[in-house]
Amino acid sequence: MAPTSAPKKGGPDTGPSPVDWRKTGSKHHLICDGRGTPLKVITTAANVNDVTETLALVDGIPPVAGRPGRHRRRPTVLLGDKGYDSNPNRDELRHRRILPAISRKGSPNIKGLGKLRYVVEQTIALLHHFKRLAVRWERRTELHDAFVSLACGLICWRPLKKARS
Repeated sequence: MAPTSAPKKGGPDTGPSPVDWRKTGSKHHLICDGRGTPLKVITTAANVNDVTETLALVDGIPPVAGRPGRHRRRPTVLLGDKGYDSNPNRDELRHRRILPAISRKGSPNIKGLGKLRYVVEQTIALLHHFKRLAVRWERRTELHDAFVSLACGLICWRPLKKARS
């Protein structure tokens, strides 16, 4: 009888953590509107760079209803930190008529961008308040993404609940 190898630790969309390379983990890439409403979340391995997911996040934004007429699918401005700095992404965003407000690596931060980026960081913190998302326990990505969707729904529901009270 041949010895069986142990199953691979983790699951799909897990990779070595940039902080502790022994452990595998996941990262949530998030795009939200100016009020902190999550529009699209992508789960990847922990060692995937943010810049690789920029266009996937922009393309994943669902139509947003508002004024009468055709629903808007794209933002006018995309704010990002230095992790999203890439000339090809900037060019592609401009081609899609989106103004990239992204700090360049090696240069001083754009003045006031931190105050605007706070909304995104706050939404990520709200997402990770759900303990099941802060530490990934599910091996299957579909289950984890289902919990992420549920958490995003609860994040959207909370301000509505406060306004109603």
